[in-house]
Order: sequence, then C-alpha cells, then structure tokens
Amino acid sequence: MLVSLPESDGDLACIKIVGKLTAEDYQSLMEMFRGILDRNGALYLYANLKEFDGWEWQASWDKVAFGVKDWDKIMQIAIVGADRWAHLGAHVAESIKTADVRYFGPAENAQALAWVQNH
Repeated sequence: MLVSLPESDGDLACIKIVGKLTAEDYQSLMEMFRGILDRNGALYLYANLKEFDGWEWQASWDKVAFGVKDWDKIMQIAIVGADRWAHLGAHVAESIKTADVRYFGPAENAQALAWVQNH
C-alpha cells in the first residue's frame, strides 16, 4: 500500500510503502511524480521503506524505473529502510544518475526528512 505522507509539499514527495507495491500503487506513484514535475520542474523524494515487502510482478521495478521520462529532474532521494533494501537503492541510483541518493537506517526518519527538505 502506498501512503502519501503529510510532509509532502511543493516539489517534495514523502511516501511510505507498506507491504507489497501493487500495480495501482505504482500508477498512483507515477501520477504523483508527474504532477509534481509538471508543477515544479523538479522532484525531491523521501521514501520510507521500513515496512516495504516487495512488489507485485505487474508493478515490477523495471516499470517504475522507466515510468517517469524526466528522471533528470529528480534531484534528491532519501530512502529509509532496512539493509535488505539497499539493492533497491542501488538500482535507483543506476537509473537516476543525476539524483543524490542517500540511505538512512530504520531509526533515522528525522535525519532523512531533514536532509531532503533542506535542498
């Protein structure tokens, strides 16, 4: 399930994914990104993946990686989660070469949010 967090504002998208990312969640995420990019021209992302448990095959990362045509406008990504999702961050970094991607441990929510908000 995709949850849009109240800290989202302007060019900052703050999300939490609980359980598996579904095809509907993926579509909502892409619409959120597209709206932010259309309105602001850039996107900063805080992603809480502490309760993330993978994705349905219809919402595979390959689709997500190619779902936004303006990857170069994604400036910063703060990923909060367990070490087991470090490979996800690496895949993101490969796909989004211009973004500054940082990983934060499960207890570092405040630091991650502060980092991505202070752009």
